[in-house]
Amino acid sequence: MKKIDVNNSWEMHRVGDDDWITATVPGSVYGDLLQAGKMEDPFWKDNEIEALKLMDYDYEYRTSFSCDDELLGSDEVILRFEGLDTIADITLNGVKLGHADNMHRTWEYSVKDILKQSDNILSVYFYSPTKFIADAFAKAPTRGTEDAMNGFVHIRKAHCMFGWDWGAHLPDAGIWRPVSLLGIDTARIDSVEILQHHGQDSVELDIKPEIEFVRKYIGSGSETGQLSVKVRVVDPVGNEIINRILNEDITKNIYTFTSESNMAAIDSMESKNEIEITCEGSYSKTIHIDNPQLWWPRGYGEQNLYTVSVDLVKDDGTVVDNWTRKIGLRTITMDRTKDKWGERFATCVNGVNIFAMGADYIPEDHLLGRVTPETTRALLEKAVFANFNSIRVWGGGYYPDDWFYDMCDEMGLVVWQDFMFACAVYDLTPEFEANITAEFIDNLKRIRHHASLGLMCGNNEMEQFVKERKWVSKDSEVRDYIIMYERILPKIMKQYAPQVFYWPASPSSGGSFDDPRDENRGDVHYWAVWHGDKPFSEYRKFYFRYLSEFGFQSFPSKKTVETFTDDERDMNIFSYIMERHQRNGSANGKIMNYMQQTYRYPSDFETVIYASQLLQADAIRYGVEHFRRNRNDDRCMGAVYWQFNDCWPVASWSSVDYCQRLKALHYYARRFFAPIMISCEEEGLLGSGQELVRLPFEFPKSIRLCVANETMNTEKILVSWQLRDASASVLESHEEEITAPALTSVWLDKVELPGIDIYHQYVSYQASMKGQVISEGTVIFSYPKYFCYEEPHLQATVDGDYITVSADAYAKSVEILNQNEDLILSDNYFDLNADSKTVKVISGSVDKLRLRSVYDIS
Repeated sequence: MKKIDVNNSWEMHRVGDDDWITATVPGSVYGDLLQAGKMEDPFWKDNEIEALKLMDYDYEYRTSFSCDDELLGSDEVILRFEGLDTIADITLNGVKLGHADNMHRTWEYSVKDILKQSDNILSVYFYSPTKFIADAFAKAPTRGTEDAMNGFVHIRKAHCMFGWDWGAHLPDAGIWRPVSLLGIDTARIDSVEILQHHGQDSVELDIKPEIEFVRKYIGSGSETGQLSVKVRVVDPVGNEIINRILNEDITKNIYTFTSESNMAAIDSMESKNEIEITCEGSYSKTIHIDNPQLWWPRGYGEQNLYTVSVDLVKDDGTVVDNWTRKIGLRTITMDRTKDKWGERFATCVNGVNIFAMGADYIPEDHLLGRVTPETTRALLEKAVFANFNSIRVWGGGYYPDDWFYDMCDEMGLVVWQDFMFACAVYDLTPEFEANITAEFIDNLKRIRHHASLGLMCGNNEMEQFVKERKWVSKDSEVRDYIIMYERILPKIMKQYAPQVFYWPASPSSGGSFDDPRDENRGDVHYWAVWHGDKPFSEYRKFYFRYLSEFGFQSFPSKKTVETFTDDERDMNIFSYIMERHQRNGSANGKIMNYMQQTYRYPSDFETVIYASQLLQADAIRYGVEHFRRNRNDDRCMGAVYWQFNDCWPVASWSSVDYCQRLKALHYYARRFFAPIMISCEEEGLLGSGQELVRLPFEFPKSIRLCVANETMNTEKILVSWQLRDASASVLESHEEEITAPALTSVWLDKVELPGIDIYHQYVSYQASMKGQVISEGTVIFSYPKYFCYEEPHLQATVDGDYITVSADAYAKSVEILNQNEDLILSDNYFDLNADSKTVKVISGSVDKLRLRSVYDIS
């Protein structure tokens, strides 16, 4: 098959304007207008308001191209759009090819009879998304989250483009994925399904190519000659282990799948330009691999990847088409075994239940043309940095590009992939059902081979909301919910991805509105900490089987704030501009409420930012440490926090901000997701419910240490702890060696500390292996605002790529910043016990370093 990119020489204009401007494909309307100086930066101050108005217009893209004789001589030529956003008419040389209405689909059109050798004019006319949803909502007021614009449920477009409680109202448009011409000789490989069957020291692969014939050959196999399928398999180190023809002549096998009714359907098509998958055939052959090198999530083994290449070959040896992908040999599902608490919900890879550690991924940018393999790699490398082994793709955005899954395969990140439905109800008309069905098939065929694909989930939060009748305006919407997620999707999953685990919703206990928030089954979104204003210690009351959402907001760094404001008067969290970049209406008040409970009143804007990030980091740490302490017997088996990243500069729940600066939470995650982690379940003022001014002012004071070992090896760990005063002088110390079996948590005995001075004394603790501290922490028993920190006199020295920070007293959450606030270090926001710590500089300049600790919140 000959493939020619059609991504160059595009131009666009706003319909009604004579002025055409240069356009980038793949890209977007906003991106092109920005490049041409036709709009202001939509992220700057409140420019979003004017940017939104630009989407009340229609926009047209066009290009001119030539075709060579080889392409024109093909049996069939298909024009392929991998992504059109969203409502569009496509015209070639004055002939309307079709109408697109789903950004999540691939659109293909037969163009052989329309193409010329030169001066082919291709036009894509995009209709206003804002007018479309307004008109649709007026006709049928189907509803969803109030954070998004009315009518967003009526368009198959990333929901968050219309606003979310962390996203702007920027419903961009355009040709957002590549365009190409495909010259097909006889047939092409539409897709290849690979099913794995694991035995002892061997794997059998069922190879199922799905072949599409050019229309003129359907039903007339004698015209094609003999076609064969040839498979080549290369192992992870580059050795070819299989290279053979699976079937000497597949032609007659394939034609058995082409019925007379399919032929009649093709003949009766209104438009011969619409490509229909009615003329495909498939068959299956099995190949055997001995001594397979398995793929594992990171932290549990190697990320071994095999290359599978499938050729469609003519009898003269000509390769008609090729399909090449990397796969991992592994089994992966969710363990739902019933147990004494209810039912497990654990990611099971190669028969091993792993504790899922990671965060929820949202679109990387409101302007999709800015998302590239380079930006995605930089982001996912930060997931690896923070010891993630899992990542959840949230259902209100879009299905990521191929490179996202390739990188997750390579990095060992298990992907929880939502289908693109979130916080809304839908009216399941026949047209909508046909549209989403095609969407499901397109994306399952595209991503099902990936080693990292752990599960597909029907939607985000809709089971719980429909059960509560939130946004439900008629009973049929409840019926349609069940049909969509518990009939249509399972059926399609069984047909197109039978070995991928399907889960109907997140959160869910398995469907049918059966208590979707059940603590003891399935996955849970827990928001009592944050939305419910509960203290961080509230996490310890619950033992969720898999927590797929929980979070706490913070502000991005000051340098990131400077990307959307240049006025010092705006450097106040309650300023107009800061609140334009805060999409959760009560969030700033919540942050200040928790800050009032925890820290002394910050004296300046930068200290507010620092304190907010510490609040966020400690909130999530409280949860993750508790859940990891309770992983034995597979009780708690997942802690995936909300959220990983941002799509514009904003106050949010992210641990990596829009400029890819790391918040304190991301460094905390590196520690609390470490393969071997020590943590402390303390009793103190925070969890006591005791008010300072009530009498008697008494509550338990104790520590209980725990070592979580999320590795495949049993380890000997030296555990030590010290009682210290505010100067960090040791008043009492203890140590003991423990054995930590693989994939367990080991509790040490509880230690009562009834006489501790909660305002002047604290406990430090460490886990060591072979003389090296591998995990450590400190704990106080009052609120930080009451603890009498001494001035730590922080100092830093630089030696090449290393920074050594020292303190002469207890220093909590030591922050190291450079002038641009973009340092990435091997550790940051750590505690010092009147000692020093040396960290490696991973990236960023070490000029003009600044240091601070909790002592400086005043």
